[in-house]
Amino acid sequence: CFSRGTATFLIMGPVCTRRCKFCAIKTGQPRPLDPHEPSNVARQVATLGLSHAVITSVTRDDLPDGGASHFVRTIEEVRRLSPHTTIEVLTPDFMDRERDIRTVCTAKPHVFNHNVETVERLTPRVRDGADYQKSLEVLATAKRLLGPGLIKSGLMVGLGESRAEVEQTLKDLAQVGCDMVTIGQYLQPSREAMPVVQYVEPEQFDILKEMGLKLHIKSVMSGPLVRSSYYADQALKRCGTV
Repeated sequence: CFSRGTATFLIMGPVCTRRCKFCAIKTGQPRPLDPHEPSNVARQVATLGLSHAVITSVTRDDLPDGGASHFVRTIEEVRRLSPHTTIEVLTPDFMDRERDIRTVCTAKPHVFNHNVETVERLTPRVRDGADYQKSLEVLATAKRLLGPGLIKSGLMVGLGESRAEVEQTLKDLAQVGCDMVTIGQYLQPSREAMPVVQYVEPEQFDILKEMGLKLHIKSVMSGPLVRSSYYADQALKRCGTV
């Protein structure tokens, strides 16, 4: 990705307030937000000459707005120093608070991404404090508020889901208006994380991709090594906006 002028930035610190079973991020009490972080990120984007920047974060349930205003400041600073850089945000669920989703959408990122991560049945086991239907509502709300911007989501396979469940997840994502979806193989990041149930064959990823495209999702990146920001600039171009 970096060779094509794309990079991802994690904001709001290295400590998350949730303990998801698939994630290697540390859990605990986060430190206060760094007020200089938005401008620091923007300077890095400008220095690197990025054409596409992805801004993601840990979940900050300790903050009244979940960090929505910090996302906005970062977007505004990047846009100020690099007006031609397209901006993608990968956000937590903000506990499905419309005011916070609206806050981020008012900054008009080109792409609003929130991952469902897994199928509905496995969500309680995999995602601490999250709810599958609420994640769908986050995406639907962003679709309604973002205007011309694009909506994106992603999920992992290999956690014990069935193909039928993945197909239903793709249908759900299409129903709420997702323009882009990423599907990748789950890999256990630590001994404490959930074990891999299955390593999905590459040809199965091709089948899942076709499923998504038939549901009129504009861009489906599906493969063992695919992650949320995988070829993010190319996914955007496939949607015909760049």
